[in-house]
Amino acid sequence: MSATTGNKVAGNTAAASHSAQGKPHLSLSRIIQMNLGFLGLQFSFGLQQGNMGPIYSYLGAKEAELPLLLLAGPLTGLIVQPIVGAMSDRTASKWGRRTPYFVAGAILCALGLLFMPFSQSLVMAVSLLWLIDIGNNTTMEPYRAFVSDRLNADQHQAGYLTQSAFTGLAQMLAFLTPSLLVWFGMNQDWVDANNIPYTVRIVFIFGAVLSLSTILYSILRVPELPITPAQRAHIAAQPKGVAAVFREIGSAIIEMPAAMRRLGWMSLFQWYGMAAYWSYVIYSIGRSVYGTGDAGSSEFRTAVLTNGEMAAFYNAVAFVSALAMMPLSKRYGAGVMHAICLTCGGLAMIALPHIADKWMLFIPAVGVGLAWGSIMGNPYIILAGAIPPERTGVYMGIFNMMIVIPMILFAFTLPVIYGGDAPATFFGLFALPSVNLLGGDPRNVLTMAGILLILAAISVLQVKEGWRKSQG
Repeated sequence: MSATTGNKVAGNTAAASHSAQGKPHLSLSRIIQMNLGFLGLQFSFGLQQGNMGPIYSYLGAKEAELPLLLLAGPLTGLIVQPIVGAMSDRTASKWGRRTPYFVAGAILCALGLLFMPFSQSLVMAVSLLWLIDIGNNTTMEPYRAFVSDRLNADQHQAGYLTQSAFTGLAQMLAFLTPSLLVWFGMNQDWVDANNIPYTVRIVFIFGAVLSLSTILYSILRVPELPITPAQRAHIAAQPKGVAAVFREIGSAIIEMPAAMRRLGWMSLFQWYGMAAYWSYVIYSIGRSVYGTGDAGSSEFRTAVLTNGEMAAFYNAVAFVSALAMMPLSKRYGAGVMHAICLTCGGLAMIALPHIADKWMLFIPAVGVGLAWGSIMGNPYIILAGAIPPERTGVYMGIFNMMIVIPMILFAFTLPVIYGGDAPATFFGLFALPSVNLLGGDPRNVLTMAGILLILAAISVLQVKEGWRKSQG
């Protein structure tokens, strides 16, 4: 057989394979375009991580109360994503399976972002955060499932790690923009009547526009594949109604693949640790670098900007590392790469509270960036290879439960163990018990977060599928 003939045979075989799966091979540029909406989606998450704690503090919240006030994200994720996942698996609209949820979520998120910096009370800010997170979670799960829908298995690494790269880029921009505004001449101490800086107002309005526009661009530029007759028949055969959705979720949990079950311990340690880091890193920097715990001081606003610059840097590291991990995860296995990156992140978090000079914060930030770049990509590579394609939506939603349950656990346990001069309260309605395990010091929270990430690294190595080299 000649080389030309061999190439034709190989090409025909590949074409037949793609035709059989209904998923044409996409170029990297097209994969980037289909995931551009993740830029706006993750910009919103970056705004929350960098600003919601300070906004609550500006409005009078105590440090120990922050986890409870930040419950919107994990609770909406727990409720919304599995339901949206199961519903989108069963949707056969003329706009596609996932697209209606992309659009609805983007609109809700944009509205919440638009009004958040005008909050006049804790109740208003908490309510708007719930709106933002309902929108984000309505969009997030279908976006995860969209990669599996649109790409063949040999392109899953590129699809999920591109989303991870956009996560790093978007959050870098979200964290850095307030400092850029200050560098361009805005006064960091220019605040409104509620002590919220005007830099925050501008960046949230920009985030609302970015979130909506990038998601709309993605679904118009790279639309969903048409639903095949077989898929339509499968959807039509499924039971209808709310009860059927919940039965599907329950059935999927019972029939959960072994690899996905083993990822549960990793998720517990990983996401409790990340929630602890995001909630208290600003307050740790305030004490270790600027010697303040007063949210009304100029030094605290400087700590917020410093964290933004450091977080922008570690998200840039996440962006670059996510791209670099595409071939490495394929060669060595997603589980091995994830364990290495989590260990780097854990050691970095343990080191951060002991740093007193601003410039030195950027050294451990490299480790945090490696961990974050891996968190948003490698676990999904393991997961996508373990779940049945026809239940991708519901299993992606259930996997999100493994993310948000540790965060909910964090919200209810951290106020108890945080300690401090006064017990945490829930909107002043009741006081929570306190065992003062962490001495009311956010630096101790970061140390705990680092230890938990190292435990997550050990746990992911117990997922045998994580050792296996990815196929394709």
